[in-house]
Amino acid sequence: MTRRFFGWLELAALVIVLDQLTKWLVLSQLDFGEAIPVTGFFQLVLVFNPGAAFSFLADHSGWQRWFFVILALGVSGWLLALLRHHHRETLLPLAFSLLIGGALGNVIDRLVHGAVVDFLYFHVGRYGWPAFNLADSAITVGVALMLWAQFRAPRTTSNTNPENPS
Repeated sequence: MTRRFFGWLELAALVIVLDQLTKWLVLSQLDFGEAIPVTGFFQLVLVFNPGAAFSFLADHSGWQRWFFVILALGVSGWLLALLRHHHRETLLPLAFSLLIGGALGNVIDRLVHGAVVDFLYFHVGRYGWPAFNLADSAITVGVALMLWAQFRAPRTTSNTNPENPS
């Protein structure tokens, strides 16, 4: 393994540490459901999400906790393998590191709290975006970077005979 590969792992670890630190601060300062207005469109609020993005499957009996833990660990393992393969590049390893760090940050929450700790709440009037956290932000940026990398990738064709385009 190269120093560059371990640098990408360090980035993933940094995401986990910052995510858990921000969640610890919120948990130590806010009660469940308590909100602190920061601006006219942003609040800090402590909520727990037992589901996935946008509270998908949050109202189920609890099986989804273990499903999302196993899913996140499996996807993180797959991304780690991709990271090893692409570690000399820049854009894809950055995306993979953010995704791994974000996924594992939320796995820690599911194991420790039974749900993901969310606290960043943006709204316009009474219309709001579901609360999220730093791990969710890292995942979102990671996905965006993966998509950007795909759009930037050179296109190849599978047609080996240019005179027969079938």
